[in-house]
Amino acid sequence: MLALTASGCVTVHGERELLPAATKAEAEQALKDFTDAYNKADKAYDPALDAGRVTGPLGAINQAGLTSRSITTPGGNPNHQPLELTDAKFVLPRKAGWPRWFVADTDSNRDTDQGSGDNRWLLVFVRNGSEQLWEVAYLAILTPDEIPAFKKDAAGYAVPVAADSAELAVAPKDLGRSYVSFLGGGEQGQFAAGPHTTEWREQRQKGAKRAGLATQYIDQVTDAGDFAPLGLTTEDGGALVFFATRYFERQTAAQGYRPKVTPDVKALMTGEVKNTVTKEWVSSQIVLVRPAGTQEDGVTVAGRIQGVTGAKGS
Repeated sequence: MLALTASGCVTVHGERELLPAATKAEAEQALKDFTDAYNKADKAYDPALDAGRVTGPLGAINQAGLTSRSITTPGGNPNHQPLELTDAKFVLPRKAGWPRWFVADTDSNRDTDQGSGDNRWLLVFVRNGSEQLWEVAYLAILTPDEIPAFKKDAAGYAVPVAADSAELAVAPKDLGRSYVSFLGGGEQGQFAAGPHTTEWREQRQKGAKRAGLATQYIDQVTDAGDFAPLGLTTEDGGALVFFATRYFERQTAAQGYRPKVTPDVKALMTGEVKNTVTKEWVSSQIVLVRPAGTQEDGVTVAGRIQGVTGAKGS
């Protein structure tokens, strides 16, 4: 419905209405377009070929990886195997205004489809306006039993979680800050112990002072634009939330030595390595958040994907 204001400007009241992110047909087309672009880019090792179909943390990781491989393997990918995403289940939330987004829960041809090797790829598609393409901002890989049942509204659509929701143990907007604080040596807080929390911090601490090499980590909250956290309410009153962080890994060698630099990192590097290398990483997390009032272990980090997006020698 359109209303003409006194100034003659047009206000679209539909922006205030709850609207589905996409139809199933539109979601299917978005998934196909992403997969086609991803395969072309992977085959040629050319980031330009899927730049319009990725964004946010996945976009940063994907584009840096392709840029690196285009330098280390300029002839393209000799081991290219086309990615296939089948058995798609679309989780379509309703919300007012932009951005709109949805989750595609898919089966890839990268797993074994049975036993412990079976997994599902969850892709979060984001669109910031009617004239823009659907782009994938987040990718998470979970086992089938790690994917929760999602709450549905009266019309059968998924229910998105507000960034500042007080109904969760930790609001989505606070996840990045809490995670960065924990990794930097802060209290564990609501994070459950596991490979992406206590174990990862322990690995960092053990590797911080190797013989002849000192490593420092600086973590940053990364939640603006297409890096913003996105979450869906689950049937148990909790939520499944995607969020991103960025961290810098600074390695300084003892006098007379130089840190080792792999070819894929060297391809992204600026500056000259004398005794220090600083790698910039983007890390994408998927977490299960329990309802507010949970005393401990309110947030379980179910999966994490990370990649080097830049490097500097000094």
